[in-house]
Amino acid sequence: MLTITQALYDQLVAHARADHPDEACGVVAGPAGTGRAERFIPMLNAARSPTFYEFDSQDLLKLYREMDDRDEEPVIVYHSHTATEAYPSRTDVTYANEPGAHYVLVSTADTDGAGDFQFRSYRIVDGVITEEDVRVVEAY
Repeated sequence: MLTITQALYDQLVAHARADHPDEACGVVAGPAGTGRAERFIPMLNAARSPTFYEFDSQDLLKLYREMDDRDEEPVIVYHSHTATEAYPSRTDVTYANEPGAHYVLVSTADTDGAGDFQFRSYRIVDGVITEEDVRVVEAY
């Protein structure tokens, strides 16, 4: 289960909406070994595409060095889908290289009639997608 604060939840949704119609992407880091998502790090979608996201390799290298210096790890890797449901694509699965991370998808398309966005979380390990519950809390 992913437990996330309301403030972080709102930041992820706001980023997805702000970058629409392009896909948004980023990371939420947390203290290594805790599984606690704390630091919101929006990234630039280097692909600048409505159907694909890509982290800039230099930005990603800088981020991993910074997280290492701060004894952090990526707790959430997130991106948005602008025209499809919040479910990992084959490309998303291919790029999922953090087995301990939660992969959050925010869809800005009303694909299920349930509203103007979907927020879903997955574990992706060795190509296997497992959806998990999301619990939104006021604070940890």
